This record gives sequence, structure tokens and C-alpha cells, in this order.
Amino acid sequence: MQRNMLRRPITCALVTGVSLSLSACGGGSSSNMPPPAPATMAVTISDASSDDWACVGVRVLSIALVPVGGGSPVTVWSAPTPAPYVNLEQLDQLGEILGNASVPVGDYSGAILTIAANPGDVLLTVASDPQSGFPLPAGTGVPAGDIQIQGGQGAAGNLTVAVHIDFDAPLVVSAGTSNALDLEFDLADPAFIVGHTPPTADGTTLWAVNFEGPVRRLRVPDITRLVLRHTYGTVTGVRSAALTITKDFPVLPVTNPETAIASAPALTIDADSANGTIVYDLDAGSRSVVNNFGGESALNGKYVRVAARYQEDGTLVAVRVWASNQFAKVWLSPEGHVLHVDSSNDVIMVADEDGRGVPVTVNAATQFFFRTPYSVIADATPIATGTGFLASQELVRGFKVHVSAVDPLAVPMVADTIDIETAAYGGHISNVSGAGFTYTSQYFIANDNYSVGLGYIAASLANGFDDNGSPINGFKWWDFTFPTTVTFGNDAIASFAAAAGGAVNFGGTVGALPAWGESVATWGDGGSHASGWYVRDAVLVPTPLPLGTVSTAFATNTFAIIVPGGAVPVTVDVGTTMGSATLVYQIDRANRVITVSPIDITTPAGLAAITAGLIDGAPVKVFGVPQAPVAPATTGTLRAYVIVYYTGTMPSM
Repeated sequence: MQRNMLRRPITCALVTGVSLSLSACGGGSSSNMPPPAPATMAVTISDASSDDWACVGVRVLSIALVPVGGGSPVTVWSAPTPAPYVNLEQLDQLGEILGNASVPVGDYSGAILTIAANPGDVLLTVASDPQSGFPLPAGTGVPAGDIQIQGGQGAAGNLTVAVHIDFDAPLVVSAGTSNALDLEFDLADPAFIVGHTPPTADGTTLWAVNFEGPVRRLRVPDITRLVLRHTYGTVTGVRSAALTITKDFPVLPVTNPETAIASAPALTIDADSANGTIVYDLDAGSRSVVNNFGGESALNGKYVRVAARYQEDGTLVAVRVWASNQFAKVWLSPEGHVLHVDSSNDVIMVADEDGRGVPVTVNAATQFFFRTPYSVIADATPIATGTGFLASQELVRGFKVHVSAVDPLAVPMVADTIDIETAAYGGHISNVSGAGFTYTSQYFIANDNYSVGLGYIAASLANGFDDNGSPINGFKWWDFTFPTTVTFGNDAIASFAAAAGGAVNFGGTVGALPAWGESVATWGDGGSHASGWYVRDAVLVPTPLPLGTVSTAFATNTFAIIVPGGAVPVTVDVGTTMGSATLVYQIDRANRVITVSPIDITTPAGLAAITAGLIDGAPVKVFGVPQAPVAPATTGTLRAYVIVYYTGTMPSM
């Protein structure tokens, strides 16, 4: 299986929470001073996903902003009771809209994310095809007693984790502009979900969930480029210009038939007056294109699923709307990652919320869309129709899609439309040139593998912004743990080729391990090619290594590791420079309790801890990028991104 432990670390946004609860800004202001004027802000969270999990469900209770200079935190979202689960695994580079919060104008230095931490408040379900050697069978739901949420505070039954996130630069909320906050859960971070299987025969795998560290703020310089997940709701008002809905959340774990958890705040979603909004009536089996909702009064009171986009002023516009009197009908269209593509029989398998694979037939009439909210026409125009899209490997395992069926209740399900929300390729990198490179996947099921050559986008195509807010054009790349250090411009392709050309050689049955990467692709290169996938970016992710043992103890910022099946050890280089240091975690297990402790190796105490932990024979997990050997060496080295070492009860994998 393709080992994407650190998969898709490029994300857009997901909005969560459910009821707006605005509190006053405090901190030294006179009681006679008027409160700051409010501004509209999109509050979002996001994630980078992992192939091992189908469901990582969390209950977000509230999100608050911390004013610069102190003062009372400003709560911008609060959950209803009971708080719904949000499946982070489904939010791969996507945004689930809740709406726009009213936030006092001002500068904010951080955020406080409050998460429920009682037994059962985190759901873990194993993917249908986890990596080889994963300690649990495919589709297994992890018992609540085997999940340990780190850092819980409070009385039993009311445990919470308050995650404090310091922004690298203040969030400036101003009136008259589109403001957005995006907090990212990085499921791919090795310290987020840590499994520990002791070597004893009766040992149970325990899973530690650690929210401190793997959650950070991502900047949103252009709200129109947020790719939004389809949102569910109940229509409470129909005007010519817009629908008003209240947000609905599906129940997790999934019920049969699936039901909705209603929330209080209203969302206003405009019709696309210029290009038209497509409305699907799932009860009548009809489809229409409307420039306003004046003739759609029958939508009032119905459940809807909406594909929407943000405009520059922060308003929402509907691209497509699905409606039914039954929530199960609008929900019962699989949304998730593509698990298998059978081009011989024109069937794809898509993971649902519970991680089960749902077979979907593609026929000659199936339309494929690629979500491009910043390009109105492209967002509503199919990029392909019919089965040839599968045969040409234009849809592969790992893409994130949302399927709409001709009949949601039919068996087999036949796809009417397939929204490609994320086109992600990844695997071994080879054949790097000035024109492109090749990704070769390595999944456990051979039929899922592909070897695809991809070109770069045109140098003139807009591709995000740098840390100073200046636009980036053309291809860009970065290392997994340094998403703020982006290489772009004239030298980006040449420097990427040099960085991706390394390999380490353990010999034996392991052999040479090349560089791995992940890329988000776009349809057309933005230049002379209007169709086909082209890579916007590449992220060098750690080459997958099994649990190894230290063969040469840590000293002078290096140590050596040997892995099962390898004949020779490989040197691991550890960075200790402030701001770019290797991330190090110590995992302790004693009496069925796991503790995850970050080690700051830029300090003397941290160096002492890693020196004491990485001794000869110690079990260690290394995540790093291969570096080409420098003569006379022949094995190459690993530049470590993340190191996890163990104390107490030793793991067996």
C-alpha cells in the first residue's frame, strides 16, 4: 500500500461549530468606551488527512480569538448541545461552511480551540485498506477505552482540551474586507494519533490523540479560492435572490437511515444571477438552471445539499443545490476518497463517512466537475463526460470526490455527477525534468497503483500568496514540516529536481529508498493546455520507514538507524536550529497509559533528553527525506523531519 503517513499537507478550509456566541473584547478598556465595531469573518478549520483512517471524529465545542495585548478571548463559535462530531478525514483540503461570524474589529494574536475530551468524544475508524502492518483490521472502530485524549482537564463527564494556538503574525480583522480564520488539524502529523502495541501477547494497542502541536493557523489571503465542502441544511426562507438555511450535521457514527443534527445560525446563500445555479429535485428526479430562486418556493422546508463558493465580499453563492423531503436522500451520495478504480467495469469505490467502500457505476452520461470556486464558469462546467475519464487514469485512488447519484436509493448506484474536490497524486518521485516528473504509487492492492507523468502549471498561472501577501505565479514546492518556507519563482523547478533526487540505501530486502512527494493538481496548465492534470505544487514528504532501532547512539546531531530487512545502517541528520529544528516526541507507556511529550532540542534540556533516549538498541520511528550520498559514502543520509522514540513499555511495531 502507498504509505502516505503525511499525506496532503496542503489544505484549504472547513468551517465548523454551530451556534454563534459573541462575547465582548476585554482588557483594560474603560467601561465608558464603546465596544469595537464588528466585522464579518469566515471562521474555518481544516485538515491534512491520513490513509490509515476512514473517520477521525472530534467534537469542537468553541473557537475563541485572543486579542493582541491581552484581554478577554472573543468567542466566535460555540457548539449546540449535544455537540456534533466532525469527521476530519473527510475534510481533505476542503471547507465545510457554517457561515460568517460577527467579530469585533481589531488584531488577534492567537486562538483557543476547545475540544471535548471525554471517553467517546473522539471516534477512530480504520480505513478500508490501511497500510501493510497496521495493527487493526480494515474498517475496525477503535473502542473508546483504547483511545486516550492527551491533556484533558475538568471533572469526569465534562473533560475538555483547550488548544492554544499562537499565530505567526497577528490576524487583522477590519471592516469592509473579507476576513477569514483557518485553523488546521494535521492528521498526518506523526504525533497527532500515536498507536502503541507492546510486544507481549496480551498487549492491547492503545491510541493517544494529541491536539497540542498538530493544530495551527493557516493564512487565507484570498477567500474566493477556498474549496468548500458541500453543506447540508434545512431551507427556512426562499427569496428571489437567496435561500436561507439552517445548518445540519449528519450523525456519527452513521445511522440507517441517516438523520440530521440541526443547528441554530442561519446561512444566506445567493443564486448565481449571472451564470445560473443548477437545482436538482431528488424527489421528482428533475434538474433546472435558475438565475434566481423566485420560482423555487417549493424548496421551503426541504433538506438541501449545496455546493457553494465565496465571493470577494464574503457572501456565498450556490453553484448547485440538491433538495429532498428526506435528509437521507440529500446525504446518501458517497463523499470521500476514491478507494479503487475499476476501468474495465466502469466502477469506482468511494469511502463513506464510516469508511465503507460504496461502489458507484460510471456510465456514458456521468459528468465530472473539478471544483474551482475562483473561476465561476469553470466551477459549473464539466471537465469530462463518460467512462473514458477512468480509462485514461484521469481519476485515481486518493482523489477526494463527492458523488451525486441518478437515484440515491438505487443498487447499484449510478453516478449522475462526480465533483472532484481534490486531485491528489503522490508516491515515489522519478524522471524529474524541466517539463515535469513521474509519481509512482505503491499501494498494497496492485490494481490501485499508477505511474503518471505530470507537467508543471504555466509560469504565469496564479498560485497563491507568499507570507507577505504577494502573489505567487507558477509551480512551487516545500518540505513537509515547513509549509511557510515555499520555494517559487524562476529557480523553483531546478531546485525541486535537486531536492527530489536523493536516495538512501539500507541494502538487504529494503534496498534503496527514493524521495516521496504529494501534489495537488489542477485541470489544465493555465497556459496552452486547456485539459489534463498539471501540478500546482509538490511537497516532499518523509519516505516511509518501519519502526527501527538505534545502531549508533545520538551524538553531534546525528545517529544511525537499522530497520527490519535492511543490511546496513543509515545515518540520520537531526536539525537543532531554532525555527527549523527536527520535531522530536517522547512516547511513554506504563500501566495502559500513554503520554506524548514534545522535546525541544534547541534547548540544552531537550538535547539531554534526546541523548538519553536515542541510545544503542532503542526503538525509534524516523520520518525524513533521503539525501544523496556524498563520496566516498554510498548509503546516503536521512534528513529528519520528525523523530519518535519510546520509553517504558516498548512497542512491537
